[in-house]
Amino acid sequence: MHNNRNSFRFYQTNKKEKKYVQVHDVDLRLLRIFVAIVECGGLSAAESRLNIGRSTISSHLSDLEVRLGIKLCKRGRSGFEITEPGRVTYQASLELLQQCEAFTTTVASSKNELSGRVTIAMIDTMVSDPRCGVASTIRALKTKSDNIQFDINVCEAREVETSVVNGRSLVGIGVSRHHLRGLEYYPLHNENNYLYCAVGHPLFDCKNSEISKLLQDAEVITSNYMRDKESRNDGLNYQNSAIAYHDEGIAHLILSGAFIGYLPDHYASYWVDKGLFKPILPDKYAYQIPVVLISSKNNLASPLANALIEEIKRCHSFEA
Repeated sequence: MHNNRNSFRFYQTNKKEKKYVQVHDVDLRLLRIFVAIVECGGLSAAESRLNIGRSTISSHLSDLEVRLGIKLCKRGRSGFEITEPGRVTYQASLELLQQCEAFTTTVASSKNELSGRVTIAMIDTMVSDPRCGVASTIRALKTKSDNIQFDINVCEAREVETSVVNGRSLVGIGVSRHHLRGLEYYPLHNENNYLYCAVGHPLFDCKNSEISKLLQDAEVITSNYMRDKESRNDGLNYQNSAIAYHDEGIAHLILSGAFIGYLPDHYASYWVDKGLFKPILPDKYAYQIPVVLISSKNNLASPLANALIEEIKRCHSFEA
């Protein structure tokens, strides 16, 4: 790879000759889009993360394929599938984008200032938790420097760790039962989850003597999100007739009055205060999940990463 005035050369070798393509600033943007497509698992899934429409994403992907001269992925009625050249390009893109971020951070540190992109991967609904210090962290860093860009990615629990491992995010805020090698885990607080029903469900206005019988018949939402990553042995009726991937989906299903399900108390409190939700036997049907700060050991030399980690810990120090 050759660096010349913000351009990069990727060499491609075949039996006849050695070729290279120069990657300029505009291509870095296309590479970021391609990385998002791969990590989201398709063009449509990447719309919310990139905040652009599917047709625009498709156009950018086609432009990148033309520039690189390779087919990066297959897309169509059969679904999204990355090609082998696409896998190679994805890994190379991660390395290149990390090097660009490292370059910006290194130059900024030489001037004794914070500069670069603060990327945070988070599980959903944390914004409703008053103990979450992300907003305070952003405010503190913004006060220290105007040369910081902020990128917040809300994703599933397992994707938080993946985002930190592959270097796309400086830190993650999520849950983990099985720690990954190369990552640091710092406890922030415990999240309380309870079993809820909504207005219109038989359990909402029933007598205490009727709860046990009604629970046997109640259909419980199966969550593929499962922040604790383990099935709960609570003896309830999981029929897979209602499945959700995020807490918002679980809330919609509970609001229908047809199902019951677990939600974090800070998120469910909005509907509880309005008299629309009610916890079911909270002393029995409840569990805690440790929320942790996840960072990479490879970023310990980064002034920006260290400043971010220190601020997040400080803003959660009330739990210490």
